[in-house]
Amino acid sequence: MKSVEEALALVLDHSFSLKETELLPLEQCLNKCLAKAVQAPIDLPSYRQSSMDGYAMSLGDSHTYTLVGEIKAGDSANPKLNPGECVRIFTGAVVPDTAYAVVMQEKTVAKGTIVEVRASINKGQNIRAVGSQVQKGDLTLEKGQILQASGLAFLQSLGIRELEVIRTPKVTLILTGNELISPSEKLSRGKIYESNSVLLKAALQQQGITPNLVSFSEDTLEATVHSLKEAFFTSDLVLVSGGISVGDYDFVKKALALLEVEELFYKVRQRPGKPLFFGKKEKSFVFALPGNPASTLSCFYVYVLPLLARLKGSQSEGLVRVAIPLAHDFSSEEPRALFLKASVTDKSVSILDRQHSSMLVSFAKANALVYIPENGASLKKGALVEVLLLPNTVLT
Repeated sequence: MKSVEEALALVLDHSFSLKETELLPLEQCLNKCLAKAVQAPIDLPSYRQSSMDGYAMSLGDSHTYTLVGEIKAGDSANPKLNPGECVRIFTGAVVPDTAYAVVMQEKTVAKGTIVEVRASINKGQNIRAVGSQVQKGDLTLEKGQILQASGLAFLQSLGIRELEVIRTPKVTLILTGNELISPSEKLSRGKIYESNSVLLKAALQQQGITPNLVSFSEDTLEATVHSLKEAFFTSDLVLVSGGISVGDYDFVKKALALLEVEELFYKVRQRPGKPLFFGKKEKSFVFALPGNPASTLSCFYVYVLPLLARLKGSQSEGLVRVAIPLAHDFSSEEPRALFLKASVTDKSVSILDRQHSSMLVSFAKANALVYIPENGASLKKGALVEVLLLPNTVLT
């Protein structure tokens, strides 16, 4: 049995970036990893550009200028200005080649065609020079860059329409358990509504991944082997929910052995999620996750997420980890490490009630996990604890 730190290290040590790439429209590249560096195809800006609403002026001998025209954003006009002449100009508009500077309108007084300047004029002021942001041929974004909204907007401002990125990992979900039924079925004695499929699909979709297949496997060895064998043919990662413990009808471990999957670890000294399996078959990885929903999601966030990040080309180690003061006292004699559903508010963290591995109600209210290392703890209010921020959590 591995410690949390040993198990996570094994995940990171065996992970790698996928080599295959795909060419996608720029708007589909959010959170994708650039497969190669991007060079600027144009200067940005590509023309002298006004950074203010005001007047573009050809330097004269006095503080008064003659207004001879107007240029708004999108106009292509390039009027020749004689000394002492100016044009009304707006932010983003092309500055005439003969303009010395742009004076913001707040520092002028205009009366008809006469504009009086009430400030000093410095050459080039309020003018964005050609290529001042990036010059044609410059390296703009490097290979391995994870593309965020700002990066996509920047690349589109260069006229780039598509990008070569690391392809999205192919993931298959296999759910086991004869007790599971669909919400469309009538609930009967001994049955429960299955929830791990939507849980894992939603968690994957937060990472920009839609699973290739969601397969429901009967609790038999033959059915489990068949489902896994099919999944390994088409997947970079197989996620199995349930059937990995030691019960008479838990066949996943036996099926993985029959398929000659290399076991990298089985069982972690943690709660929830002790019966966690991580293995590899050729170029495909497999996580066999505990069937209890809270255990499934905890293990996904702590172990699956870092592997997915690496497959996508990122060097991320998963959820953001920060130290935050406890909002209350906490004590535990649990010898295993704990991942506790929690809520971060007002710059402190509160550990929620209902921490049992079968209970999703606390997870539904949580925006973080508090990590308590092995061998228990006795912590006072205000003590700093390690907090894993769930996706989309924003600290205030």
